[in-house]
Amino acid sequence: MLVIVLENVPPRLRGRLAIWLLEIRAGVYVGNYSDKVRDHIWHQVEVGIGEGNAVMAWRTSSEAGFDFVTLGKNRRIPVELDGAKLVSFLPQTDTDAL
Repeated sequence: MLVIVLENVPPRLRGRLAIWLLEIRAGVYVGNYSDKVRDHIWHQVEVGIGEGNAVMAWRTSSEAGFDFVTLGKNRRIPVELDGAKLVSFLPQTDTDAL
């Protein structure tokens, strides 16, 4: 299973992802592809992200059962702690409150 969530991205990227994945909510895409196709899809996100942000999660054989990558500016950032990937929050800035 592959899940991609997009925020504030150009419509062109959303259309490109709709070629491979099903958009089940605005900006939330799901599908089931090989590692090679997953990497190709993520490359499309990297090229077309603009000022937006994205996260991609997929099933793996790790202890957690999944892995994920992020792209773009977001308060949530991945951190690794004792071999486990977790999510940390950056401090909120004055511009975040606007």
